Amino acid sequence: MLEHRDRLQDELFVAGSLRELIPDDHVLVGVDRVLDLGWLRGEVAGCYDLAQGRPGIDPEAAVRLMLAGLLLGIVEDRRLLREAQVNLAIRWFAGYRLHERLPDHSSLTRIRQRWGAARFLSVFERTVVQCVEGGLVKGDLLHLDATLIRADVSWESLVRVHLDAVAEANEDRPSGGGGDGRDGDGGGGSKPGKTRKVSRTDPQARMATSHRKVRLEPSYKQLTAVDGARGVVLDAEVVIADIHEGGAALDQVDRVAERTGLGFATVTADKAYAYGRNYAALEARGMRAAIPPQRTGRSGMPMERFHYDALNDVARCPRGRILRPAARYATGRFYRARRADCQACPLMAACLPKSVKARSLMIGDGYPALLRARRRHRRRLEEDCAAARSHRARVEGVHGEAKARHGLARAARRGLDNVAIQAYLTAAVINLKRLAKALLRAWLRGMSAGNACTAAIAAFIAAMRDPTPPPAKITA
Repeated sequence: MLEHRDRLQDELFVAGSLRELIPDDHVLVGVDRVLDLGWLRGEVAGCYDLAQGRPGIDPEAAVRLMLAGLLLGIVEDRRLLREAQVNLAIRWFAGYRLHERLPDHSSLTRIRQRWGAARFLSVFERTVVQCVEGGLVKGDLLHLDATLIRADVSWESLVRVHLDAVAEANEDRPSGGGGDGRDGDGGGGSKPGKTRKVSRTDPQARMATSHRKVRLEPSYKQLTAVDGARGVVLDAEVVIADIHEGGAALDQVDRVAERTGLGFATVTADKAYAYGRNYAALEARGMRAAIPPQRTGRSGMPMERFHYDALNDVARCPRGRILRPAARYATGRFYRARRADCQACPLMAACLPKSVKARSLMIGDGYPALLRARRRHRRRLEEDCAAARSHRARVEGVHGEAKARHGLARAARRGLDNVAIQAYLTAAVINLKRLAKALLRAWLRGMSAGNACTAAIAAFIAAMRDPTPPPAKITA
């Protein structure tokens, strides 16, 4: 006998809650156990008029909709709300019943504009605090890296402009070029008369590339800091793409230390961070810099053949001649030899090109620390090699996860603030997944350890949630 289903018969009543229809191993169910947004209503209350106006969308419901979309790889608001119409898990996660009408997709856009990026940063920072309190962050190893986020612009929107006109119109933004002459970018320098490509639809996007063999694309840059224990994202800052990540490393380390209250023993990064001032500053903070130094140029006499005397602030060439300090720059100083010394030197042909009469060196700040890092790198210490292997697995793995699973490969909206909001929420989603996984493991261990551990897990879940009842409804 075969069963027959009448698809035209409507249900008059639905018994039970939507939660009973969602599998226990669904990602939204796991994240809901650790997500705490009870503080959000008071945080954004100043953005609304509580005395008049039509009722606004519940702040927690709005953020839950955004997080649910990123957890499922949906970054466009229109597509998210269309999926939420038929997806029971999204409805339950955001707090909407079957008969309730979902907000319009444009409401999420207005919420982002009204709240600003700082409040979404607070959502991310709360997840970092939860991970620290939950024991997921050990504070032993910190990974720094940067990745490019493709801007939401078309190639047809790119136009060429003169750099001096860009600098004049955007005095509060860096006018230095991010290109190297490829893809018709005009060299990317800040010299007058040079041209660069900018987008008419998103002027804050910059032409950049992650490799010299890859063409330039309009992008933003995300600076990421990841803990080495569980891959928890501790910092995610979005900047314009022509800002070099090496110059922002120390500010990022300080933000992580302030946010977590931990002093990391080792900091790892790639060669883009290998500057003497970074090595020296990390040494001053009591941190070991597991950063591979950059290779020096091989044209002419290599810089390693010159000896820098930090005590007397002079440099000596391989023949013992002195190079004295000359012009001072923001990141270092030039040291120049006398022309008479170079003209009489038998190594002149190997040291200088024919058009140069005297040798000069550019020695950056923190150069002695850079020399110590080079000597340590040549020794191939096991702890440095282990940190490098962990770096590839952790921070580069986080970038791959954010782009492949949560839609961060391309910006969903335009403008630096909108891209920053997307990056903050994506980092929060990754941390919430780490928390949910750790809680599941603790629960499985508690099932075998006994009721004492199970009670401790229940107390941990209760501590993450705000027990205070919500105030009156917010009105716009």
